[in-house]
Amino acid sequence: MSYTNDHYSMSKKTSSGISRRHFITTTAAGIVLPLILPGCATGSARRPRPSNRINLGVIGWGMQGPGNTKSFLGLEDCQVVAACDLDKNHLASAVGTINDHYENQDCKAYHDYRELLASSDIDAVMIAVPDHWHELVATEAARNKKDIYGEKPLAKTIAEQQSIVRAVKRNHVIWQTGSWQRSQAVFRKASEIVRNGLIGKVTHVEVGLPSGHGDFGGGGKELMNTLGQKAGTEYLTTVLPGSPDWDKSVTAPPPELDFETWIGPSKMEPYIKARVHMDWRWNYNTGGGQLLDWVGHHVDIAHWGLGFDNSGPSEIEGHGEFPNPKALWNTCGKYRIELKYPEDITMTVAGGYDDIKGGTKWIGTDGWVWVTRGGFDASNPEWKKGKSLPEALRKVKLYESSNHQRNFIDCVKSRQPTVTPVQTAHHSALPGHLGLISMLTGRKLKWDVASETIHDDPEATKLMSRTYRAPYQMS
Repeated sequence: MSYTNDHYSMSKKTSSGISRRHFITTTAAGIVLPLILPGCATGSARRPRPSNRINLGVIGWGMQGPGNTKSFLGLEDCQVVAACDLDKNHLASAVGTINDHYENQDCKAYHDYRELLASSDIDAVMIAVPDHWHELVATEAARNKKDIYGEKPLAKTIAEQQSIVRAVKRNHVIWQTGSWQRSQAVFRKASEIVRNGLIGKVTHVEVGLPSGHGDFGGGGKELMNTLGQKAGTEYLTTVLPGSPDWDKSVTAPPPELDFETWIGPSKMEPYIKARVHMDWRWNYNTGGGQLLDWVGHHVDIAHWGLGFDNSGPSEIEGHGEFPNPKALWNTCGKYRIELKYPEDITMTVAGGYDDIKGGTKWIGTDGWVWVTRGGFDASNPEWKKGKSLPEALRKVKLYESSNHQRNFIDCVKSRQPTVTPVQTAHHSALPGHLGLISMLTGRKLKWDVASETIHDDPEATKLMSRTYRAPYQMS
């Protein structure tokens, strides 16, 4: 099943005067076509002064897009001027939300992210698209000199992450990753306890991530009702092609969704609602399961406390429980990864194991500290007092940000690094990517931190990248 757009002229010019042919010859994903719904140019008393305003475009209005955008709408020196989504309903919601806030009709709507990024009226973008689109959208944004607020993980594969890092550096754009825990005082406090040596020499770190499969979009429950199944949605990890339940799961894409483009560079598959909006993460064709969904949060904090934002593990050994690779939901549900870091530090990253508590726990020769969302504990009761460490103990002071979106806009203006720059995002996600590769190959991996290569394992090295569906090509 596929959608064609032959009712559009391939050489037709957009309202900005840029030809469709120009897009095809200058970008890799040449089959994406635009749907432009321009807004009118009415003014508003709520608009910040133009000389002090950062014009922002938002790309993706699924799970993270709405919350991120609403945070930017709350900043007086940021004006959200454009939105892009491949689902007409999502796009209408985005435009409506933005226009309602400003009490005007100024927000421009785009179907094609490249046309949004080509606009000279836009200074920066918020990107919240599924993992399999991260590299193409982010590198195109960087080429267009747009500063970027991008969601985690940085990309679907290591090679794609490396591509994004190169593009951001080459084009000198500001990058903020949606690893917002670094803008929360409790995570900074815990990391400063470790960085200031209060727990002694760190010997081991435990990182607990979620396990199983969620149903963020509600498509799983809806499908279970269609199938007449009363079991939990984990049943979807057993539904295979050719089975009656698989056949019932496959439907025509809804008319509001450009599914052909949505699949993009990934392998073409039949449309199943429970594998698209929000729940694309449970299918390795488009996402990375709980491991890659969360590694950019709690491992990110683990690295922050260790001072390893530009480092990584040298040895990785992972074990996981996988559904059939052809299953409707096929990502690993239970996993455990053992990693060896510099300074003889080891780390366990696990999901679904009772001995590893959710969040990040650093263990040292003189104590320990643990932190998670809404939770903090430590071997020394004194460390639990207050939102931050006493100044006398803060010999090492970590980057202070109290609002993730505010930090991004400030850095766009100052041209200084954000609290979660692109290199940090890359290194925070590497343990997850390498752990998954180790699980898939069934072997321990040796990683060269400097060259970012896997030693003497061609099969594992091949999994650092993926094949793109024609005509898409990685930048």
